[in-house]
Amino acid sequence: MTSESVRAAVEAALGASIGRVEPLSGGDINDAFLTVLVDGRRVFVKTHQRADPGMFPAEARGLTWLREAVALRIPEVLAVSDGSQAGPHFLALEYLHPARKIAHFDEQLGRGLADLHRFGAPRFGLDHDNFIGSLPQNNSPSESWTDFYRERRLRAQLRLAVDSGRVDTGIARRFENLLSKLAALLGPPEPPSRLHGDLWGGNLHVDEQGAPCLLDPAAYGGHREVDLAMMRLFGGFAARSFQAYAESFPLAPGSEERVAVYQLYPVMVHLNLFGKSYLPAVERTVERYT
Repeated sequence: MTSESVRAAVEAALGASIGRVEPLSGGDINDAFLTVLVDGRRVFVKTHQRADPGMFPAEARGLTWLREAVALRIPEVLAVSDGSQAGPHFLALEYLHPARKIAHFDEQLGRGLADLHRFGAPRFGLDHDNFIGSLPQNNSPSESWTDFYRERRLRAQLRLAVDSGRVDTGIARRFENLLSKLAALLGPPEPPSRLHGDLWGGNLHVDEQGAPCLLDPAAYGGHREVDLAMMRLFGGFAARSFQAYAESFPLAPGSEERVAVYQLYPVMVHLNLFGKSYLPAVERTVERYT
């Protein structure tokens, strides 16, 4: 555990002493641990000494919100820091010991994701803001998906990139041109889906039964093609998952043409988190649609 204060806070929240702690790998931002309590419980704990105090409480709310759909395995929240500035900051979840994938893992993932999306959301957005990676994510609700995606997602990231000097005025002007055409690019209207929001391969887990489990959401109500586009951005998902999804919940015509515009948001997030190596991908997408 990164500090005695975190250890003490986790013990108090769980009502048991910690017997053993093992560091876990795989995260880009937080420190993660398998924590074995003296009463035998195995708990996944992640911490970050300099985290925004609202980050872990927001993630806990997102996990609980996704669990309401009873569609795919989502880990249960056991305890979370209170969001105070003083900290310490942590999130404790049920520990899911990974097993070998079941035979129909990819099909189960595709159909389960379709069920999650179909469960729906009250509106585009969410009743609280959260984070994608370590970046704040504004979820102020909107009745219009085009307005939400333009203002809360793309333009918000563009402003951040311009302010940090990662995007120059020329690219910004072309980006604004894309934003002006967005209504024609996002496909036919659909009701809001319940989105994971950050569905790259690292956030897909295999649970102790060998079934798919989703972690680390940046959840909100949005267009379901956002999750599917993110799954294709960095790989790690089998073709059968997409096929099973389409069999269960067919996409509107023209979805292939919309993949890049829905990938633009996570690419902009990566630009703002990790630097200008992602700028060429932004430029390609802007040029494609303008």
